[in-house]
Amino acid sequence: MSRESAPTGRQDTAPGRLPAEVTSFVGRREELAALAVLLAGARLVTVTGPGGVGKSRLAVQAAARAAGEFPDGVWLVEVAAVQDALLLGHAVLEALRLTDSTARPPLDVLVEQLADRHLLLVLDGCEHLVAACAELTDTLLRAVPGLRVLATSRESLQSAGEHLLPVAPLPVEPAAGLRPDSVVLFADRARAVLPGFVLGGSNEAEITQLCRRLDGIPLAVELAAGRLRALSVEQITARLDDRFRLLTGGARNAPARHQTLRTTIGWSHELCTVQERLLWARLSVFAGSFELEAAEYVCAGDGIEADDILDVVADLVAKSVVLREDGPFGVRYRMLDTLREYGAQWLRATGDEQRLLRRHRDWYLGVASWGEVEWFGPRQAETAERTRLAHSNLRAALEFCLAEPGEEQLALLLAGTLWFYWVGSGHLGEGRHWLDRALALAPEPTEARAKALWVTGYMATLQGDLHRARPALEECRRQAVETGDDRALAYAVHRQGCAALIGDEPGRAAELFEEALWLYNTLGELNSNVLMAMFELGIAHLFQGDTETGELWIGRVRELCEEHGEQWAYAYGLYAMAYSQWLAGDVRLARAYARECVRLNFLFRDLLGIVLGMEVIALLETEPEGPGEDCDLLEARVLQGAAHRIWQGVGKPFFGSHTFNGAHAECEARARAGLTEQEFAEAFERGAGLDLAAAVCRAIGGDEHPDGSGQPPGHRPSPCAPAAAPACNP
Repeated sequence: MSRESAPTGRQDTAPGRLPAEVTSFVGRREELAALAVLLAGARLVTVTGPGGVGKSRLAVQAAARAAGEFPDGVWLVEVAAVQDALLLGHAVLEALRLTDSTARPPLDVLVEQLADRHLLLVLDGCEHLVAACAELTDTLLRAVPGLRVLATSRESLQSAGEHLLPVAPLPVEPAAGLRPDSVVLFADRARAVLPGFVLGGSNEAEITQLCRRLDGIPLAVELAAGRLRALSVEQITARLDDRFRLLTGGARNAPARHQTLRTTIGWSHELCTVQERLLWARLSVFAGSFELEAAEYVCAGDGIEADDILDVVADLVAKSVVLREDGPFGVRYRMLDTLREYGAQWLRATGDEQRLLRRHRDWYLGVASWGEVEWFGPRQAETAERTRLAHSNLRAALEFCLAEPGEEQLALLLAGTLWFYWVGSGHLGEGRHWLDRALALAPEPTEARAKALWVTGYMATLQGDLHRARPALEECRRQAVETGDDRALAYAVHRQGCAALIGDEPGRAAELFEEALWLYNTLGELNSNVLMAMFELGIAHLFQGDTETGELWIGRVRELCEEHGEQWAYAYGLYAMAYSQWLAGDVRLARAYARECVRLNFLFRDLLGIVLGMEVIALLETEPEGPGEDCDLLEARVLQGAAHRIWQGVGKPFFGSHTFNGAHAECEARARAGLTEQEFAEAFERGAGLDLAAAVCRAIGGDEHPDGSGQPPGHRPSPCAPAAAPACNP
């Protein structure tokens, strides 16, 4: 009598992001029941056990089953992909689809954003960052009453209130007349390889013996089942015997289960062809998922031709060494961490690791460089999503450059080139983290340093951190003059204009913007930054009361954006057009521009653009669109409350600028004058309680919550479609 595979857990009502099950979940009934009890009574539960024992799969299954208990969802954070403890908070923000562009520590942002939420956070693969994970969970659990954490790690986090669930390998002996779960797992995976496979008769005893020799470790069992394409069960057992003897010369003080897992992986490795083993080792340089083209560039040569990579990758997928994933732009691949670590050991042994890491770095420098080019054009939303998919590998490339002597200039170049992603997709805090590290290591006055300086100054300006922005931009300008770097000079002057604009010096800002545009024109430079300089010059004139000149520049931005299919700068131009039309008294047109500004910025998760447009919409609610129509002061105050919450993720509200704050102050004064104190306060609180998706939907006049779009993960709406919500807004 066999045990049936457990049903897959689903999330039908709660938001969240867990990976879809692609194979059946076998066994673990007792562990799932124990986890259900622990999650009901404990706030921190850690699933522990050796690598390959199935900790991640068990935790995800338990989280999926518990989803209905958490109104704000269950969320998976792949900690294993994070190598720098300082980036753990950023990784959690990213997993929760939260965007924060302030200079505040990510942990502070998480505490604030999650304060009133009821959710389950799954931290998967914590063993290499135990101290950082312990600090994060301790802080969050103390500050967020509705939070529970389910972690997986090879060792305890040793955090206060932690409850442990040690996970052993699957049973290998029959119990109560039922087949062992390890045998059921082997049979299930065998049927996927050989559709006609039947468990029973003589093969059942052979498979039971095989599972015993594998100690019931799920990863080992699945790898063994994958060999049925070429070998019989008896042959697999015989070869496993050989491999056990061959690989017992490893570290004698290693845990027995680790030795068994290493032996099993080593045996699987030996069954691979020379090319498959070589590619397995080389693919270990990738962090997270990767596309075929990346593997072809990074891994080809010295034994593997580029044209052969596809076939070898397909063979590794067939042997369960590489996982295949469907993404928004086609198939991507990923290696299990345990297999990746094993491949990395072999790569180091070949002496080829540094060459492969440099090729990996070169590829992702190319990804960043091409993304910077593609950012100016009709593929901006796609570029943002492709860069997001490459984020883990970009981090790995940056870490390599910063850790390897002599690579500091490339670290500056890579971090600076990614300005479009840091700024346009809501990663200002992480961008400054990488740039600050690179600038500290590379003081030489190079072109790469100049770019890193103006990008740092730009991001600090957007965060309202003028104390850091002004010195960085001044250094960039001084270096550009001394070295004759006209391009860096143009960007430095431009961003100094931004600093002057938010520093409430619109006249000085206009002078700097005009100088920068002259320099850009002399260089023949035309991109999103140049269009932003035009937009900012238009705003500077509007702030000075020169509506005619301001509208001329804003109109020029609109023409160029429409000509080149640029959406990001166009969205900011819409903000300026809305502001201009409000000044002119055309409330209906101003509202249309402001709503489109919010919608487009939502495509990029650009919180700054969203909140600027939302503030204008709030102001417009205090004015009737025409004769006989009423204003809506309550709605204005609700939107101000929603905007207040978004500003917390950007930095200082209105950059700390009195000029930018003018419309907000006018709206607030009108609402206060027309509402009772209770109405005024309650409406603001209602708005502050809206998550980003709900706030955007309300601002643009949508009737349905955007989470109801039904779009697949990673989907980006077209510029003409209603804005789709992010998957998570705790």
